[in-house]
Amino acid sequence: MIDIHSHVLFGLDDGARTLEDSLAMVRMAAEHGTTDLVATPHANLEYEFDPERIAERIAQVREAAGAALRLYTGCDFHLSFDNIQDAIDHPRKYTINQQSYLLVEFSELLIFRNTDEIFARLGDAGMMPVITHPERNGLLRQRADTIAKWVEAGARVQLTAQSLTGGFGRRAQDFSRELLDRGVVHVVASDGHDCERRPPVMDQARAWLRNQYGDALAEALCVTNPGAALKGEAMHLPEAESPVRKWYEFWR
Repeated sequence: MIDIHSHVLFGLDDGARTLEDSLAMVRMAAEHGTTDLVATPHANLEYEFDPERIAERIAQVREAAGAALRLYTGCDFHLSFDNIQDAIDHPRKYTINQQSYLLVEFSELLIFRNTDEIFARLGDAGMMPVITHPERNGLLRQRADTIAKWVEAGARVQLTAQSLTGGFGRRAQDFSRELLDRGVVHVVASDGHDCERRPPVMDQARAWLRNQYGDALAEALCVTNPGAALKGEAMHLPEAESPVRKWYEFWR
């Protein structure tokens, strides 16, 4: 599996604190079937995104982790005026593996009215916005139609692995299912921060997807499309299958 969203680099944000924490996360991810892991430190008002420090940290983790898995860099990019302008001026600074996909995190307090225009400007600069964990954002959970409109215009959507299996509560799980049923989800990622509360694992989510939506979609969301993000290639979804529902779910 390929995980395009994690906070595995130590001392940069609210993820791993020490090199030992980073190594534990890398080993845990590998043990649970992840072969490629993208380190995506925050870029927001609380955490500065410093490419030089990121390069130093990932070199240290790569050396210490050896051949456990392949590591890449990206960013958990918060939509703010300064960030948007800097990304447009430096299109490969924040993107996954310095290609074309940009993880975009929305505020939980405000959704910009001109988000369509912002996404268009990012696209014109060569970046493809990937909306991160909308199922965990109370404002975005009220905007399923808007998310579908953004996807139709070219944006992509990433769900959190733990949301699928109930780790972020019923509302996040239900909205994940709603977006999956609408066919507007392209990637699942761990958004791993540590080895306890928010681990960098995806195997349980992949099994859930196989059980609920079939092998083809599970493969697309956990392997094929994340792999396309690493290469800057187009993401694709299989033809929609009817969700597999347990007998008791028909009474919901």
